[in-house]
Amino acid sequence: MPLLAVLLLAAGTFAFRVVGPVLGHRLTLPDRLRHLLGVAAAVLLVALVATGAFTQGHGFAGWARPAGVLVSGVLAVRRASFLLVVVAGAATTAALRLCGVG
Repeated sequence: MPLLAVLLLAAGTFAFRVVGPVLGHRLTLPDRLRHLLGVAAAVLLVALVATGAFTQGHGFAGWARPAGVLVSGVLAVRRASFLLVVVAGAATTAALRLCGVG
């Protein structure tokens, strides 16, 4: 990525971070829009996790990684500690790869 693009993305990110606290009390959003923004953020996060879990390079990552993400997701939903979530997901992936599951 060219340096100019990185600098523009950094400036845009910084601007978004500053605008929130500065204009937060002046701008009122309808309840429906607030709900849709929350849903959009969740959908974006799920898409990012799915892309990372199922792909490696330009192909399928194998079944071990999605299984590890699934285990981590279940533990996170059950409100397990962050350390347990990470270690259990990594251990699941490693154990499946050790058993020959790609």
